[in-house]
Amino acid sequence: MLPLALGDGSSPLDIVCLGAHSDDIEIGAGGTLLRLMAERPGSSVHWVVLSATSQREAEARASAAAFLADAAEVDVRVADFRENFFPYIAADVKEYISALGREIDPDVVFAHRRADEHQDHRTVGELVWNTWRNHTILEYEIPKYEGDLGRPNLFVPLDESIAERKVALLEQHFASQADKPWFRAGTFRGLMAVRAVECNAVSGFAEAFHCRKITI
Repeated sequence: MLPLALGDGSSPLDIVCLGAHSDDIEIGAGGTLLRLMAERPGSSVHWVVLSATSQREAEARASAAAFLADAAEVDVRVADFRENFFPYIAADVKEYISALGREIDPDVVFAHRRADEHQDHRTVGELVWNTWRNHTILEYEIPKYEGDLGRPNLFVPLDESIAERKVALLEQHFASQADKPWFRAGTFRGLMAVRAVECNAVSGFAEAFHCRKITI
C-alpha cells in the first residue's frame, strides 16, 4: 500500500472539519484529528457543526475542546439549521458554507460523503465540493441503520491509545446519544478494527475516508 502525506508531512496544517450534527466529526474523523494534533504541532482547526439544540451545542463545544486540546488555534462554530431538513433548506446552508469558503483556505477539509444516505450528511458533502473545489477533501463515514458504508480508498492507521481515546471522548461528551442502540463503544471500535484489516494496520485500528481527487 502506497503511503501519502498531507503537505510536506511535518508542517502545521490549517484544517476545516464540517459535521451536520454534533457528533459527526468525532465519529468520522476523531482518531485522525487526535493523531494529526500530536504529529503536526502548531496546526489550526476550524470546527463547524451545522445543526444543534442548546444541549447538543454544549456537547459539541466541550467535545471539540477535548479532541483539539493540542491544537495551536481552534475556531468552533455551531449553526442552528433545522435537523433532517437540509435538502429543503439547501440554499441557506449553501450560503453559510460558501461564506466559510471565502474566509478559509485550508490544507485539508474533513466532511461527509456525497454518497451518504442521510439527507443532511449528503447535502453537506455536496456543498463542500461546491465550495472547496481545489482542495484536499477527505469524506468520512458514519455507521448507521441505512448500512451505507462503502469502499473507502484512504486509510489512517491509529495507535491503540488514540483509538481508545476517541471512544472514551465520544462516551464522555455525548450523553444525549447514550440511549441510541448504535451509539456504543463496540460500534466505534468495530468499524476501526475492520478498516485496520483493510489497510493492514498493525495496531488493529484505523479510520477510513473517501478521497475523490488528489495530486501527487
